[in-house]
Amino acid sequence: MQLLSTNVTTHGASHEENNHAEDKHADDVHGEHLLHQLQNKPWAALYVAAFFFFMISLGVLAFYAIQRAAQAGWSPALYRVMEGITGYLLPGALIVFVILALSGFHMNHLFIWMDPEVVAHDKLIASKIGFLNVPFFLARALFYIAGWSTYRYFSRKFSLAQDQAKDISNHKKNFRISAGFLVFYIVTESMMSWDWIMSIDPHWFSTLFGWYVFASMFVSGITAIALVTIYLKSKGYLEKVNDSHIHDLGKFMFGISVFWTYLWFSQFMLIWYSNIPEEVTYFITRIEDYNLPFFGMLVMNFIFPLLLLMNSDYKRINYFIVMAGIVILLGHYIDIFNMIMPSAVGDQWFIGIPEIGGFLFFFGLFIYVVFKEISKAPLHAEGDPFMGESERFHY
Repeated sequence: MQLLSTNVTTHGASHEENNHAEDKHADDVHGEHLLHQLQNKPWAALYVAAFFFFMISLGVLAFYAIQRAAQAGWSPALYRVMEGITGYLLPGALIVFVILALSGFHMNHLFIWMDPEVVAHDKLIASKIGFLNVPFFLARALFYIAGWSTYRYFSRKFSLAQDQAKDISNHKKNFRISAGFLVFYIVTESMMSWDWIMSIDPHWFSTLFGWYVFASMFVSGITAIALVTIYLKSKGYLEKVNDSHIHDLGKFMFGISVFWTYLWFSQFMLIWYSNIPEEVTYFITRIEDYNLPFFGMLVMNFIFPLLLLMNSDYKRINYFIVMAGIVILLGHYIDIFNMIMPSAVGDQWFIGIPEIGGFLFFFGLFIYVVFKEISKAPLHAEGDPFMGESERFHY
């Protein structure tokens, strides 16, 4: 009996020690996770701002390629503005790439799948290691950037050469490469959104996510075109741009804002209604910990543009376009913030010096690069065969 009692006592003590060890390990893991979130905060703020301004230039490049491929007659008066904004594409993309590479070298913990210890204890992430591994991840990023930048370089080159040409051969070249680029773009943009944003939370996925990021990118780019055009007009430039051009840009801002909302609602409604734990966690985190930015950006990106830009006459008034444009751009910055921050920093978020400083730094860099690029060439693509139609454009 005494031996049995001793064994029971020993077993009980051993069981308590095991429980204590497990609790301690869980506390250590939680503490380490919290530390990583706090360390991630300045990195995540930097990444949000870097990606947002890069995203604007890529959205403009897609819009520009669509105009070229569609042989649009209304938009050639705006080509040089678009080409100027896309001048930020390569430096902006390289900055994003540097942040991704530093993540790969474990300078930050934005992408948890880059941590071998996490992968070793996570079957789901381990099953994705064939796609989510650092060398392949960075190689894909370089491939995307090289493709986008190559198109931008040659399209700009052909556009400037057309001004001096006696035929329309450069215009035809631009048409062909633009049509080809759009196929490349729609594939690489989706893959980029999976790699650079969705993989921050590798346990979650959405088949709509590539389109959702595209809509945010597209409307932000079109809005930037409108704001830069209105600014240059106010300084006495772009004399061939009239209020019908501004009206058309306003229509695109309105239409793509509605399209973005359709994708936002489709993604949210289907996941929320199906209530699958692995999927719905994404929105529960954002509703509980990011309630104000999550629903606030819905007001800024849909309700505000809807009320302001639905009226056709308002789209001809620069003041309304500027006011709506500023709100849309800030709203889509918060949209990117909502995509990245919850997975990177959890509930340890607030708008502080890293967020404000990162936004202002990249905003200043964006303005400097864009206007420097705009100043390098005449503001009107005089050699474009559709320039006369664009000049006479009236809606």
